[in-house]
Amino acid sequence: MSNTPPLDSPAASPVVLDVWCELQCPDCRTALADLDALRARYGDRIDVRLRHFPLEKHAHAHDAAQAAEEAYEQGRGWAYVEAVLARAEELGERGKPVLIEVAGELGLDAEEFDTALIDGRHMLIVDADQAEGKAIKVTGTPTYEIGGQLLDGSKDQSGLRERIEEIADKLLAEQQG
Repeated sequence: MSNTPPLDSPAASPVVLDVWCELQCPDCRTALADLDALRARYGDRIDVRLRHFPLEKHAHAHDAAQAAEEAYEQGRGWAYVEAVLARAEELGERGKPVLIEVAGELGLDAEEFDTALIDGRHMLIVDADQAEGKAIKVTGTPTYEIGGQLLDGSKDQSGLRERIEEIADKLLAEQQG
């Protein structure tokens, strides 16, 4: 007999951490270290979900969000997000060509990225994320939502990882008990 709870048991559900992010945002790039640390600490007990929140001040953020969705569809979403964030300044200067280049560098179908950006097939996902973010009062990136609490890292990220860990630990303990 296994000690693993059934899949429909609340104890089997990972804690969800929504990360409202924008791929032209240098602060979101900085947040990657915290996200990597959280993944290392919690493994599959935490589900880090990218939520798109392109800011008007960044001309290529909406295209980058759509491109990230294409990368997820092609199976390399998070690697693509990290690679684009590493080149946020270059994205600001050169725009769409950077998105296509990153896809090619990761072995993704770059032509399909180009087509996806032209036909806008992922636009509804991006727009829905942004609308949901606005509805819950996201104003900048990165912003985190965990356990119904909104943590804004757009002005200062210090102490946020520790706060996320406190909330995650509490939620995981509640699932156990």
